[in-house]
Amino acid sequence: MGNLDPVAFDIETSGLGEEAVITVAGIAHELGEVIILNTAGREANSSHLEQTLLEESVGSIEVIVTREEEGLLEILTTVSHNRLDDDKHYLTAYNGETWNGGFDLPFVRTACISHDIDWPFPNLAYADVFEFVDRFDTNDKNDLVGVYDELVQDESCDPFDDSKAAVDAFEGAEWESLLLHNLADIQRTRELAVLAESYVPRSDFKMKNLNPPGR
Repeated sequence: MGNLDPVAFDIETSGLGEEAVITVAGIAHELGEVIILNTAGREANSSHLEQTLLEESVGSIEVIVTREEEGLLEILTTVSHNRLDDDKHYLTAYNGETWNGGFDLPFVRTACISHDIDWPFPNLAYADVFEFVDRFDTNDKNDLVGVYDELVQDESCDPFDDSKAAVDAFEGAEWESLLLHNLADIQRTRELAVLAESYVPRSDFKMKNLNPPGR
């Protein structure tokens, strides 16, 4: 917002129950994307996945593979610290965290507590795309795919019709499809944030700082 560029963030999980873990975390910035895959101890070829996803990237793409949720969070923290600049970027997601809930950021917070890992996004500003989509006429659609299709109308690389399929893909070790789904979501989110910067009043972005007061 203003001089800040949006960095889109999205996670996939193994479900919604108490045992659910983060399976994928992706960020999209102006030059490309970084996607972190948790294989839960199984094998995946990061170079092959990068080559597969490269043709769908907006620039460059990096796929980082780890075997557990703790490793994913540690890598996410490193990527955030090394590549995101609070003077240049703000974090955004679609229903990642709103005034009365959201999914991605609360899930990440709880996972960080479980593994005793520091919050990965200190000092970054945040504005949720979900908070300002009602400034557009989206024909009563309020989900990410529906809003994107109404406003942008571009084809995406998403192989799935819904997020439930991402859970099945993780269980079946269908890494390529799982990462394409995450890539599509972070690209959609960032495109909507960029679009909103041209049409939505600055005051409707509801920007906040993600740095916890105890840090």
